[in-house]
Amino acid sequence: MTKHVPGPSPESAESGGGVRSVKSAERTIAVLEYLCSATRACSLREVTTELGLPRASGYALLTTLLNTGWVEADGTGRYRIGIRALRAGAAYVERDDVVQRAQPVMNELNIELGETIHLARLDGAEIVYLATNISRHSLAVVSRPGRRLSSWATGLGKVILAWRSWEEVDELLPETLEPRTANTITDRPALRAELEEIRRRGHAVDEQESTIGLRCFAVPLDFGTAPNEALSCSVPVVRLSPDREQEIVAALLGARARIVH
Repeated sequence: MTKHVPGPSPESAESGGGVRSVKSAERTIAVLEYLCSATRACSLREVTTELGLPRASGYALLTTLLNTGWVEADGTGRYRIGIRALRAGAAYVERDDVVQRAQPVMNELNIELGETIHLARLDGAEIVYLATNISRHSLAVVSRPGRRLSSWATGLGKVILAWRSWEEVDELLPETLEPRTANTITDRPALRAELEEIRRRGHAVDEQESTIGLRCFAVPLDFGTAPNEALSCSVPVVRLSPDREQEIVAALLGARARIVH
């Protein structure tokens, strides 16, 4: 389905106390977000078709972004996100209070458990990875900062959603809960029951719902309000046992207490 970039109508050109929406800025952001989410370099036609842009406007935007380093060309007429975007993303993480509070504890947890530790934040119906400490094992889980995944398909997302009312969760999620694996919960009543159980026990478990062969344990980071961030440990199922699972959950709960104190 073609996605059209929203532009201000005559009736809604001004909002938020008289601040006028700038159509060119909206289009620029849409192009950058599209290229950020793309898994490969994209042609001008792909960008303009997907975003519903006039070809001339799309070309002008991409040329401007190319000249300023926000977009790069691969030499075949295709475009990908540029190095300036990396600088902006790195600056966001470096200045984020939660990341700064969590990172030392994540380092300790990574050493203690020897497994991959993630910090993520809810953004709409998705979670965004903010920081990752990779496992010391050769069989390891890697999720780069900035990666986005469906909240309902991850332990990180489910443990954040669990501390919200079902009405808020239901409104937040898309009408259709697309699966990532055969284990992803896509039935709303089943998801609601799962979130209630997570809230009761205090942590979430991703039972290979995001990646087959991988189990993830997650705890919320609640700084006095409904949590918007969570901490997790991802482990290949071949390295798990009931005792090991209890050890991981206990370590995560201890880490959470050190971060949110």
